[in-house]
Amino acid sequence: MNLKHKILDQDRIDKIVKRISFQIHEKNINNKEVILIGVLKNGFILSELIEKELKKISKYKVQLFSIKINKKKPLNPIELNCDLIELKDKSIVLIDDVLNSGRTLIHCVKYLLDVPLSNFNTAVLIDRNHKKFPIKIDFKGISLSTSIKENVTVVFGNKNSHAFID
Repeated sequence: MNLKHKILDQDRIDKIVKRISFQIHEKNINNKEVILIGVLKNGFILSELIEKELKKISKYKVQLFSIKINKKKPLNPIELNCDLIELKDKSIVLIDDVLNSGRTLIHCVKYLLDVPLSNFNTAVLIDRNHKKFPIKIDFKGISLSTSIKENVTVVFGNKNSHAFID
C-alpha cells in the first residue's frame, strides 16, 4: 500500500520562499547583483519563486540561470544556460528543491567553482539530513529526519504546490 503524507502545502511553501528570500537579501545587502542558479527542474522553479520575492524587496540586480545535471550520473557533462565567465566575481545562490545525499549539489558546486566568485551560498526547500557529501546548506525551508527508504517529492503547480513523503 502506497501512503502519501503531505509535509508542505502551498501556504507553507509561500512562507518558506519569502523567508529564504529575506535571508538571501540580508546576506547580499551590500552587493550590486545576485545570481540565482536553479537545478533543473524543481530547483529552477523554486529559484523563479525566490527571484520574484527578491525583486520585491531588494534594489540590487537579480539574475536567474538554470543548471542541468544528470542526477543518476552526476559525472556526465553539466549544462549551465550562461557562460561560466558571466559569473566571475559575482554572488551566487545555488538552489534545489530537496537535499538528499548532497551528491547533486556538490557536483554543481564543483562545476561552478571553476570561476572565481565573490560569494557562494546554497538553498533548498527541504533538507532530508541524509548527507553523504560535505555540502553545507545556507538557507533551508525545513529539515526532515526521514528513513532512507522514504521518498520526498515536491510538486509545483498553479496555487497548488505541495511536498509529500511516500
